[in-house]
Amino acid sequence: MKAVVVTTPGGPEVLRVQEVEDPEIKDDEVLIRVEATALNGADTFQRKGLYPPPPGSSHYLGVECSGTIEAVGKHVSRWKVGVQVCALLNGGGYAEKVAVPAGQVLPVPPGISLKDAASFPEVACTVWSTIFMMSRLSSGETLLVHGGSSGIGTFAIQIAKYRGVRVFVTAGSEEKLAACKELGADVGINYKTEDFVTRVKEETGGKGVEVILDSIGHAYFKRNLDSLAFDGRLFVIGTLSGAVSEIDLRMVLSKRLTIQAAGLRFRSPENKAVIVREVEENVWPAIVAGKVKTVVYKRFPLSEAAEAHQLLETSQHIGKILLFP
Repeated sequence: MKAVVVTTPGGPEVLRVQEVEDPEIKDDEVLIRVEATALNGADTFQRKGLYPPPPGSSHYLGVECSGTIEAVGKHVSRWKVGVQVCALLNGGGYAEKVAVPAGQVLPVPPGISLKDAASFPEVACTVWSTIFMMSRLSSGETLLVHGGSSGIGTFAIQIAKYRGVRVFVTAGSEEKLAACKELGADVGINYKTEDFVTRVKEETGGKGVEVILDSIGHAYFKRNLDSLAFDGRLFVIGTLSGAVSEIDLRMVLSKRLTIQAAGLRFRSPENKAVIVREVEENVWPAIVAGKVKTVVYKRFPLSEAAEAHQLLETSQHIGKILLFP
């Protein structure tokens, strides 16, 4: 099969399409012929040599895909050959075929094309497992999403609104803020021209928000704590501005704050399967109802993976970038 290979750690130019061996499936896995895969920040870090895949998983890029099942392991009962699916991967999506544990496979939501279904697994599992499963975001509360126009952000806006949450977002341009508001965001904050702490306090009568989803890390850490309401929860899913920050525990104590952090890729297969089941049960109905839609910015053939990575790293996009074998 063809796959995108990282020829050496570095910039987008190190990506090359090469002929490689087909993956072999284990007894609890399925083999998917990939229709589409989506770019994620994890892919760029892995390309640079900063984010190795979990032991035993594919060393090719790509943590989500859509496609058609070509083979099933002998312990797999739910999935059959020929079924169209999408999946949360441990790696290997930038290829014509990928092996994936059966518990990480999802049906393509009715009304969504097989190609566009590749835009859902990673964002749905990330958002649901963090702010809903762990931070217990609930109807009537407020959520602040940093990077509202990203793949994670555009999904978080829609599913939070579907569940009765008031949504604040930050983004770096008026165009991105407009896109977020079109998806349902209640308050848009341009982080280049406004202080989000001040705006949050203004919009909440000084109270603050209940939950923050943050991929920035160091630069926003103290300001995030200041933006939280009593019993607020900060969930960190990235450290784009740095991973080390000081904390004043007096604020955490006085406001009864909770600070959480988690990645998705290094969770156990059993834990990922639990998340995938919850996503199918709680998120897929919103997609079927048309309350959550795909937000695809651009599509590239697999041969143009380097160009796709260049676009991703400019942060000019809104939503997801897809690759097609």
